[in-house]
Amino acid sequence: MDATDLPPWLELTTEPADGTVVVAGAAARNSGDLFGLLAQALDLPGWFGRNWDALADCLLDRDDAGPLALRVDDADQLLADEPPAQLATLLHVFDDVWSHGRHPVRVVLRAAPDRLPGLRRRVATASI
Repeated sequence: MDATDLPPWLELTTEPADGTVVVAGAAARNSGDLFGLLAQALDLPGWFGRNWDALADCLLDRDDAGPLALRVDDADQLLADEPPAQLATLLHVFDDVWSHGRHPVRVVLRAAPDRLPGLRRRVATASI
């Protein structure tokens, strides 16, 4: 997958980007930390079970929350301590939310210029 193969909801960049929700990739190197950051940043309900299915359910149930624009800074570190399949699962969750959600979703993965090629490889390997 190259930049032209990215789904319409996903952007990889080195540039500053808007995001209604910003997560630091360096603080989300494993899924547990990512779930905690997203729970807080998105004000997810108490029933959020901190797993991929629960995240998908919460994001799909955002009736009154409106569009979601998530920016991950230092995205080259996002889930870096997890097996590659975890990043693939995260991207599949957002693809499902984009396809079936009530509101638009946009995810911007931002990395330093020297780290963007590695991030592109990781995303390509995830095969959305």
